[in-house]
Amino acid sequence: MAIEYREWREGDDLALLEIWGGPETVQAGQFRGTLAPSGNAPWRRCIVAEDVVDGVAIPVAAGVVHEASLHPERLWVYIEVARDHRRTGVGSTLLTMLRHEAEKSPSGVARLRCKVEPGTAGAAFAEAAGLTPIQCSRLVVVEPAALKLPVFGDGSESAASDQVEDLATGSVELSDVVGRYYTAVHGWDSPGELSIATVQRLFLDDLSGAHGAIVLRAPKASAFGHGVLASRKGRLEAFAISYAQAAPGGGGAAQDTAGEGASAQPTDVFLGHEPKLGADEARAAVRDLLALIAYQHPVLLELDDSMTALRAVVEPLLDSGKARVQGSETLVVSDPR
Repeated sequence: MAIEYREWREGDDLALLEIWGGPETVQAGQFRGTLAPSGNAPWRRCIVAEDVVDGVAIPVAAGVVHEASLHPERLWVYIEVARDHRRTGVGSTLLTMLRHEAEKSPSGVARLRCKVEPGTAGAAFAEAAGLTPIQCSRLVVVEPAALKLPVFGDGSESAASDQVEDLATGSVELSDVVGRYYTAVHGWDSPGELSIATVQRLFLDDLSGAHGAIVLRAPKASAFGHGVLASRKGRLEAFAISYAQAAPGGGGAAQDTAGEGASAQPTDVFLGHEPKLGADEARAAVRDLLALIAYQHPVLLELDDSMTALRAVVEPLLDSGKARVQGSETLVVSDPR
């Protein structure tokens, strides 16, 4: 076996697919899309390993390292090696070469991160390379009527309508809370301060797949103090954004889920809360909104370990069988350097 290394070239994707076959994990399927020619806008370096047999070079492995616009504190890295060439040093050599390239990234960032599935060859390789878990994420399906519906105020329809509202996804108020929540639960890999325009692009516009939004507000407040009739909308305490197709969230349009009962496909939902709420308030707000959107149809949530309020509500449902994990866990592993 004579291994040679070179830059990624046109046609390498098709040649490697013939050798690799289908992706072994969801993460592999996602990251294969990042294998592309090296460039600087955005910054990316991609290297291919070829096995030269009787003078014929056959691509057998590839690796890429690239900058991330949303989480700029680390570089994404991905390496895949054909099954019959693993444990031969090819992957380790590619990683060493990519680390060398990372040292020259224009941002000055050199720490690496990747997503792996526990118990896989990729997870074992990452561990051997010194990449350690910094976050665990699960996809959870909450079954219909898993939670008792909340009662708002005096239990009247008007009291409920004061606190539960369908909100346009273009709302600046919604964008502000979504951005601050996302930043708050990603302190382990900070996205930095997100502008309203960035939040709109990533989570709320048509290209993100956003389909609708529902919010939970605090009870109406008076603009003139105690004793004066309350007329001002309460502050936004929790939000749920629904997505027409698989995306990082979903919500108020849970009623748009196709099908009925247990056979319905779950609506993809991004559920969060005002990050300034106390722990008990956040948990109550998330619980009440989840009870509403999952009352008749199942919903699909992405549950990170850092989402403490959502975990406090969902994990008891997992224990009782009223919710279930879909697929395998995803670990984000990081170079500690």
